[in-house]
Amino acid sequence: MKCKFIRADSENLISICEELGMRGKMALGPIMDTVAGVLENIRLRGDDAVREYTKKFDKVEIAPGGFRVTQEEIDRAYASVDPDLLRIMTQAAENIRIFHERQLESGYMLENGPGAKVGMRVRPLSVAGVYVPGGTAPLPSTVMMDVIPAKVAGVPRVVLCTPPRADASVDPVILAAARIAGADEIYRVGGAQAIGAMACGTLEIPRVDKICGPGNIYVNTAKRLVYGQVDIDMFAGPSEILILADESADPEFVAADMLSQAEHDKLASAITLTTSEKLAKEILAAVDRRFEQSDRKEILEASLRDYCAVLLVDDLETAVAFSDELAPEHLELCVKDPDEYIPMIRNAGAIFVGNYTPEPLGDYYAGPNHTLPTSGTARFFSPLSTGDFLKKTSILRYDKQALFECYKDVAAFADAEGLSAHAQAVRVRFEKEENEKVREG
Repeated sequence: MKCKFIRADSENLISICEELGMRGKMALGPIMDTVAGVLENIRLRGDDAVREYTKKFDKVEIAPGGFRVTQEEIDRAYASVDPDLLRIMTQAAENIRIFHERQLESGYMLENGPGAKVGMRVRPLSVAGVYVPGGTAPLPSTVMMDVIPAKVAGVPRVVLCTPPRADASVDPVILAAARIAGADEIYRVGGAQAIGAMACGTLEIPRVDKICGPGNIYVNTAKRLVYGQVDIDMFAGPSEILILADESADPEFVAADMLSQAEHDKLASAITLTTSEKLAKEILAAVDRRFEQSDRKEILEASLRDYCAVLLVDDLETAVAFSDELAPEHLELCVKDPDEYIPMIRNAGAIFVGNYTPEPLGDYYAGPNHTLPTSGTARFFSPLSTGDFLKKTSILRYDKQALFECYKDVAAFADAEGLSAHAQAVRVRFEKEENEKVREG
């Protein structure tokens, strides 16, 4: 049996899943020091340091001036990609664009009394950075999920960094997806060095305002360390899925969905909560059978062994309550009446409703963003959105009479906090009038 079968109840569900490793899987330890050294070296030495790390980690030598991918390379890559895949990616991009256009925000001004206005101005970031990992497979879906919301928001310059292949080229599918999504610049650089270059800026690679995109523990640690110097999308951990299933679920569907998540990474988690012991056993059998037919056995074996399980629970209410406590990245409702349970769910990165809404639909095609909060952070983080590439500025505009109507209250509030200079900054504007009143009275 490739993953565990556990009888659970409301008392031990949390501890069981903690033992399965759903929480705290990214122990940074000495990685923090290593990445901090990389970032400091890039801050001090710029492109020379980036080139050295690219040679060290990616085994690729990049000549001075060679980080940026040329338009000719992009066009050649686009022409080399299967036309049917281009059609699919173009349709997916349209779905993503339409979904994210609904998230656009506009500013506003409010009357705060006669002569007084307050409001909010909304503007896009100037430069957004997108990181797309290389690893064991190209991820054109990540390109589109990160670049398109930025372009919808109106970001004029979207910079994409991705590791070079052994011959210093970039995967053609990545370049084709970047062209479809609308990336403005592409650079052949990966790892923590790419994050450092985008955060600090070098002669060849521009400094950005925000960095988005997934990566390994070194990339994610680098994003943590540059946060505050630039913005980032979120503190991402290994991917995870929680599936709630009753007797109406198809065990083959559930098993396939678990494996689709487990194949991401050796640390990926796939857990099913079900009320049916018969279904649980059928799911486990299907997982074992499908594992034998899979391509990524080494990754799957580790993930299934350490972080995946089918748990038998007494009722779906218990399962839903646990799901809300866990706040999973992906939550599938493979139950007879999912609409009954959706209102009960407060915490999830994305909810996939019904037996015919598998998680990969969200990864690639439907339109909602697949950059989702992990490791329980769906309690307070949201999916990547158009709004993540917009910044807001408050606007206040009072004329003299409007300020006069409230200045004593404002000054009194400042006095209550012991900030006399704040109070004086308001009172000074009416000292002349008040002194004249005193003299006249």
